[in-house]
Amino acid sequence: MASGDCRKDEAMEDNRTDSGIESYRSLQKGKEEEPREPSGDFGAPRDKFSAVEERLDSAYGSSSITVESLTEIVGDCTLSSTEEQEQMSELSEQEENLLTTITEDGDTILHLAIIHEEEFITQQLIEIFPKEVLDIQNNLYQTPLHLATYLNLTEVVKGLLEKGASLELQDQDGNTALHVACQHGQTECATEMTRDVSPSKLAPVLETQNWRGLTCLHLAALNRHHHIMKLLMKKGADLNIQEGTSGKTALHLAVELHDITSVKLLLSRGANVDEAMFNGCTALHLAVGRQDAAIANLLCQSGADTMLRNMEDETALDLADGNDDILALFPFDDIQISGRSVVGVKF
Repeated sequence: MASGDCRKDEAMEDNRTDSGIESYRSLQKGKEEEPREPSGDFGAPRDKFSAVEERLDSAYGSSSITVESLTEIVGDCTLSSTEEQEQMSELSEQEENLLTTITEDGDTILHLAIIHEEEFITQQLIEIFPKEVLDIQNNLYQTPLHLATYLNLTEVVKGLLEKGASLELQDQDGNTALHVACQHGQTECATEMTRDVSPSKLAPVLETQNWRGLTCLHLAALNRHHHIMKLLMKKGADLNIQEGTSGKTALHLAVELHDITSVKLLLSRGANVDEAMFNGCTALHLAVGRQDAAIANLLCQSGADTMLRNMEDETALDLADGNDDILALFPFDDIQISGRSVVGVKF
């Protein structure tokens, strides 16, 4: 990889938007209130999300499920007390067919209740549904847990998890619900997802890469969500795990973003300052290539090896381009002849 790659800003894009949520909004333009906006993504939404101009909930006899019709659908199927739930061992066939009907978009009524942000109805459905129904994925491979996280419905997330909803299921972009929380800064949702989970069950989720090769920690770093980064670190996230495309760690990403807060946080928690990308560039290469003297100084103070070479046989000093502030960080014995260090060379 050329040295320019150490200089070039490679802000990663995530084109993630939820079509169910977006198409629902298009049906609600005439209403006084719209559902809360999910946090912004890194780039423009892909056609697979924006092309759906109208949500078709035809399986429920309407092209636009309203709050009133949702309530009516749940109706007598909702069990009013714990005693009644214990007395009723299973739903009637008619109720089961109704509640497990799938729309053209692959949504269950639980998906729809969450999209409409009807938390009371959602909690009733969670009580009624068995775990297997809670984990049904729609056409975008989103579970109810994904949707609840997008909309930052913390109590719904909590209810789903208490009922046994899976944390490991990935949506169309390879994101688990925890990925979604880390990307969009849903700290409370992320807290609920990691609160009572054993390390052995949480570790695979923290190590899961989405289809762009990003783990939860990478997404939190990319979006400067420092509280979530601290949470993931506390839960045992691997600080040196590399994303799958170019081998960047969270430290590399923080340096690229000139995010000195994240850099300090990662270094203070033990991130390897000399971890190299697939092209051999360390965080110091990236900081110097981006002319970021403050972060370069911080990395040097943290023990960064100034003599490491990337695949182009360049040290970080080779990328300084005459920047006096950065050159001052390197010891005087880094004398070079024809672009090569003479340290340790015997004449």
